[in-house]
Amino acid sequence: MARRSGLRGKQPVSSRPKLDLLFLQRFGRIQAILYPSWLSQSVLMYATLLAVALLEQLVVYQVGIIPSHFYEVLGNKDLTSFRNLTLIAITLIVLNSVLKSFDQFISSLMYVHWRQSLTTYLHRNYFQRKVYYVLNVLREDLDNPDQRISQDVERFCQALSTVASKCIISPFTLGYYTYQCFHSTGWMGPVSIFRYFVIGSTVNKILIGPIVATLVEQEKLEGDFRFKHMQIRVGAESAAFYRAGSVEQVRTGKRLQELLRTQRLLMQRELWLHLGVNTFDYLGSILSYVVIAVPIFSGVYDGLHPAELIALVSKNAFVSIYLISCFSQLIDLSTSVSDLAGYTHRIGELQEACLEISKSQGKEGLCVSEDLWEFEDSLDLGEGQSSGKAWILERVSFTSPSSDQLLVQNLTLQITEGNSLLITGNTGTGKTSLLRILNGLWEAAEGKRDTAGPARTHQEKLPSLFK
Repeated sequence: MARRSGLRGKQPVSSRPKLDLLFLQRFGRIQAILYPSWLSQSVLMYATLLAVALLEQLVVYQVGIIPSHFYEVLGNKDLTSFRNLTLIAITLIVLNSVLKSFDQFISSLMYVHWRQSLTTYLHRNYFQRKVYYVLNVLREDLDNPDQRISQDVERFCQALSTVASKCIISPFTLGYYTYQCFHSTGWMGPVSIFRYFVIGSTVNKILIGPIVATLVEQEKLEGDFRFKHMQIRVGAESAAFYRAGSVEQVRTGKRLQELLRTQRLLMQRELWLHLGVNTFDYLGSILSYVVIAVPIFSGVYDGLHPAELIALVSKNAFVSIYLISCFSQLIDLSTSVSDLAGYTHRIGELQEACLEISKSQGKEGLCVSEDLWEFEDSLDLGEGQSSGKAWILERVSFTSPSSDQLLVQNLTLQITEGNSLLITGNTGTGKTSLLRILNGLWEAAEGKRDTAGPARTHQEKLPSLFK
């Protein structure tokens, strides 16, 4: 007696997606696909992006302190220094533009390479033996595998490329400007800014939680809505025969309304996140002036000439504002992180399902022989080749995956390779189901099925053949 796989019928639905340990595990597994080794192309591109980003930050710092030099030169009315400084400023700005453009270009190349690597990996697992059949026909807990491979992977890689260039340089910029801020304002400046960031991150973490689950639900409904239109496109002629246009309009409209309700809910939840992000952005600009004002009003710079004081304040203002800007950019990534988390869960669920099905097929013997699935290599069977037994069924009983009621009971059948066999019967008697059993798409509830060699089945699309 064959064992039942546990893949039939509806499976337990996964827990509500959120930013938790499961997200980190799934994200880590995806990163292992994108970065398979230290010498992989992704690592080399990542290192190149890091080098360009570091050079860009060095130039940004020089551009940022240019105004302080201008204040000093203008205060001293030094025309020669003003001309030289203007030339240097133009050169730095052009160099910064070039480096920023290369930063964006490399990020785009990484997006394309990541999408290729991740999609190829999923294709390899998805099309392995009958995994794609089980996911699309037998399992009900995983929605729209096609959307997860195409649209969700694309959006995941796009969001990751957007976040990558900002996150890759953050440790260096935060460390350097924290030191510069401490040197300019003392310990109060960095501590105040770090407190501001911790509060902002905590608030956004709370606001992101509901968004992740709603985003996952929206993508599911989006796939269902698109799939419904695909069904209508494929079955347009059959629908027209039955004058089913009005019925399909109602069904499609219901799916659209459900999708739009979820999108409105997502927008409402994102509204609070945007309010938090924008509030902390503007509070950061005020905080920067508070940090600068502390050493000024405490009398640290009382002995400086006005021109020197203006130049020093301008430099310190850039350091403080840029440090706050670095933290603000991380907070601004909250929306991208919420999208990234949602797509991570959907891709991770597909990856886990493919591996689970492949594992269950190998351990429980659900797959037919490799020769049967790799049938492309054996389509051209010349005359005089093997004429032995193709299939042998011994007292086989089977049901449909969605029911426990037996379709066929105690069937014994021997099919010889090289001969044709016509199977007739009324609708619903199990003709197509028998072909599924022979091909290993369904498992038998009882009995034994042996495959002696590669063979082909064909279901004629003529109603009279099965009536």
